[in-house]
Amino acid sequence: MTLASEPLDPVDALLKGTCADPFSFLGQHPVEGGRRVIRVFFPSARSVAAVVGGSEVVLERVHPGGLFEGFVEADRHVPYTLVVDDAHGRRLEHEDPYRFGPFVDEGRVRDFLHGRERRVHEVLGARPARVDGVRGTRFAVWAPHARAVNLTGDINGWDGRRHPMRPRGATGVWELFVPGVDRGSRYKYQIVTPGGSRINKADPCGRAMELRPATASEVWDPEGFVWTDDAWMAARGSVDHDRTPMSAYEVHLGSWRRHPRSDLPDGAPGWLSYRELAETLLPYVRDLGFTHVQLLPVMEHPLDQSWGYQPLGFFAPTSRHGTPDDFRHFVDRAHALGLGVILDWVPGHFPADAHGLARFDGTSLFEHPDPRQARHPDWGTLVFDYGKPAVQSFLISSALHWLEDYHVDALRVDAVASMLYLDYSRNEGEWVPNEHGGKENLDAVAFLRALNDAVHEEVPGGLMVAEESTSWPGVSHGTDRGGLGFDQKWNMGWMNDTLDVLGIDPLHRKGSYERLTFSIMYAFSERFVLPLSHDEVVHGKGSLLGKMPGSTEAAKFANLRLLLAYQWLHPGKKLLFMGGELGQWSEWNVDSTLEWGLQEWPRHRGVGRLVEALNGLYTGDPAMHVQDFRPEGFEWIDCHDAERTILSFLRWSPEWNDFVVAVVNFTPVRRDDFLQAVPYAGRYRRVLNTDAEEFGGEGIEVAEVMETEEADLHGRDHAVRLSLPGLSVVVLKREGGAPPPE
Repeated sequence: MTLASEPLDPVDALLKGTCADPFSFLGQHPVEGGRRVIRVFFPSARSVAAVVGGSEVVLERVHPGGLFEGFVEADRHVPYTLVVDDAHGRRLEHEDPYRFGPFVDEGRVRDFLHGRERRVHEVLGARPARVDGVRGTRFAVWAPHARAVNLTGDINGWDGRRHPMRPRGATGVWELFVPGVDRGSRYKYQIVTPGGSRINKADPCGRAMELRPATASEVWDPEGFVWTDDAWMAARGSVDHDRTPMSAYEVHLGSWRRHPRSDLPDGAPGWLSYRELAETLLPYVRDLGFTHVQLLPVMEHPLDQSWGYQPLGFFAPTSRHGTPDDFRHFVDRAHALGLGVILDWVPGHFPADAHGLARFDGTSLFEHPDPRQARHPDWGTLVFDYGKPAVQSFLISSALHWLEDYHVDALRVDAVASMLYLDYSRNEGEWVPNEHGGKENLDAVAFLRALNDAVHEEVPGGLMVAEESTSWPGVSHGTDRGGLGFDQKWNMGWMNDTLDVLGIDPLHRKGSYERLTFSIMYAFSERFVLPLSHDEVVHGKGSLLGKMPGSTEAAKFANLRLLLAYQWLHPGKKLLFMGGELGQWSEWNVDSTLEWGLQEWPRHRGVGRLVEALNGLYTGDPAMHVQDFRPEGFEWIDCHDAERTILSFLRWSPEWNDFVVAVVNFTPVRRDDFLQAVPYAGRYRRVLNTDAEEFGGEGIEVAEVMETEEADLHGRDHAVRLSLPGLSVVVLKREGGAPPPE
């Protein structure tokens, strides 16, 4: 039998998996004589019938490859279902995907292509839906240069020929509604490139992915989770991040803690689930007094050793720890405990894995088309083409997705410097100047401004933090003032200078004294976060404790306590990577876990107690945080004592009605009867001594209360006398705060 009114070419295309317009051939179509033909492609079927109005119409096999067709008497479209006898002798009912109409909103697609669509994941990707009373999933993917796109996965035994997708005009989007597909179903897009080759790609907008090393996307319905953080979300929009304490515990979920090896089969990594982490990690962070937990990237990524910084699933939390709803539970639980959640987010690059974004439709769709600008020399990854409006929409949508759909409170944007500079880590001749002959990546600058504007317009209270390691001006200034629009920026200068000085033999630190005071020269030029992050305790750099000099264990711990207290007292928000609070000896190992047994030892336990005390002081005293970003909140008492290598300064509350006095001794020399200038006469109470026994120190006695005496010292009229332990920080407060002005 010949095909009704059709040439054989479409059949050849179906058999080869290159059918570019399946709806013109498959499904239901009018033919002469007031009839309609129903045509289906079912290679594994023995027989197929269409059920129309309760009656079966047998479809005849018209091609041995699996094409069936039959006729019904009707002059208009009729609903039908399929009954299939498969090769295993089973009789199954099917809904035909090719009887349903188009669904993609072409207006939103046009906005996506022009960089205006901020939630492309609501347009593209896999979205469970009910169409004409039939439950299934709508699939849509952007592949403008593809000759054809097939959906392949569990639904068709990974035979992409079964489900060729429909092109939506000239938009470059391909779509298909597949009945019966629901949450958990695995799939990929089989793309026929302009050159005719076939590549299988994970969904760029997929909401979930398989556990590595498997690489398929999974259908997920985000509507099923019930949030309990309404009060948190309602209050989030009114938070003044400048005046609010922010102390973040940075953590890599896969190596914070693991299940014991004895409980695991050989080779199992033993990762905790998101739900287990919600019940262990989050209370631990809360009890240490942190305000936020900051997660190294949880976007799906193929390689464990990338720590998540080479992501492919820009809309999918990694399946290493569970499902998307499990991650939602983690965030929900954090909010219930009063903790904000910060995610590392990586728009700077992506890996070249074959199933990912690289040459997605056979062309440089997401990456820059110029090889000199497309490949990142440090990481062997690909750089996004920030000048392409659709790429901007894709990345902005990803950012909003995490902040809105997962209720995340802040994004820390990774490696901003690598985005801003065309010559980043490139030698002469390996980069292309901008249109003005400069090294600034103008497209990336425009993207970052658009990103931050979108977040601030769409997510009240959403916080954007930049990891930017250069002196690029105005990173945390508003775009209306020529800045990049971030809310905060990591202070890499403070971090590098402080760690370098603390790594010097304390008796020689006086030669680097100015590096300790220099940070205040620029401390208020940006809204800074002071990071002691994962990057400083890996790749041979040693742990924080391991960096500290000293011939004895006691000296090393004293230096570590000094470092942490100096960080908390210095203006700026705080960040500490996991393990720092344990006084861990070894550097971070992504394939292992923290050295939890160290908590049995007093000095290690004392570091954690100090962190808890520092957080309590920082969050509980307005003088410690309200003016973190304002020069009025900081005042030197003495920044010229290089010989003794001692610093002292004030942290002021607003209106100068309260203050703390910080005295930092960077040498191991104990100073008995130390005369410390203070701004007012009165009684001063010692509120912190890092050398206290409870923190693992030597317990040098520092009086709990001390009275001032008249003294002409550092331009002030009053001072207190105290015992200042070596390698210590002592914090004082005046009883009653600052006296009212006369």
